Amino acid sequence: MPAKVVVIGSLNMDLVTRAPRLPRGGETLIGESFATVSGGKGANQAVAAARLGAQVSMVGCVGNDAYGVELRDALLAEQIDCQAVSTVEGSSGVALIVVDDNSQNAIVIVAGANGALTSKVIDHFDSVLQAADVIICQLEVPDASVGHALKRGRALGKTVILNPAPASRPLPADWYASIDYLIPNESEAAALSGLPVDSLETAKTAATRLMAMGAGKVIITLGAQGSLFANGKSFDHFPVPKVKAVDTTAAGDTFVGGFAAALAAGKSEAEAIRFGQVAAALSVTRAGAQPSIPTLSDVQAFKTP
Repeated sequence: MPAKVVVIGSLNMDLVTRAPRLPRGGETLIGESFATVSGGKGANQAVAAARLGAQVSMVGCVGNDAYGVELRDALLAEQIDCQAVSTVEGSSGVALIVVDDNSQNAIVIVAGANGALTSKVIDHFDSVLQAADVIICQLEVPDASVGHALKRGRALGKTVILNPAPASRPLPADWYASIDYLIPNESEAAALSGLPVDSLETAKTAATRLMAMGAGKVIITLGAQGSLFANGKSFDHFPVPKVKAVDTTAAGDTFVGGFAAALAAGKSEAEAIRFGQVAAALSVTRAGAQPSIPTLSDVQAFKTP
């Protein structure tokens, strides 16, 4: 059987429009297209891990609306175990996304049902966590629930990954000891460390501080500059494969899901990072969140241009 990855986190319906550029404050732009696409950082990472070879279970909440049905069906279509995806009263989470002609995006998230993912709900599905090899968390559900999941993963002896997205402030200090791999992007690493992160060298300084705060190992994703891996003994820089970007939505989620799938399958850390980077590179060549995530065969067939 494939290694088991459990993702604890958000499910959102993405409402996506394309426009020539991102609007300024108070400005109205004419959009070029609109689509509804299943997303949410948790669900995206679950889909990525599943398409990239892992056996995946999702722990989260959707509303009792049409979006909730679509979000669950999208996961089931990927053979993701949804026994721990609960349906609650009210609306599902949504994300309002604008993508410009340079493939940059701006996103507003409304938590909806994601706010109902409490520690009690997570405990109700403890058997799912017990069956995991790797547990992934993000920050689109209540902080108390994230902290509880991290600590439970540590208590169970699982490999615990935190993608601190979206992060705008430091994490609770008592979370760090439960994190095996902390995977922020540049802005998230800056918010968590309190240090500027705008180059490879500043990323090294921030990673050092995050490990001093208790994180086991740190991977800072640097967009076109690739990724920095810090393990407390050395730093390794992994350049990103060169591709033509169309839409960067879910690129970070694809990296996290791919890294987790490869790590759970027994790959080395370096192999898992390179695998995640190829998957993320392929994802930016396609539009949308979950529709952009590649399969294992896509990654295996990838050749650097």
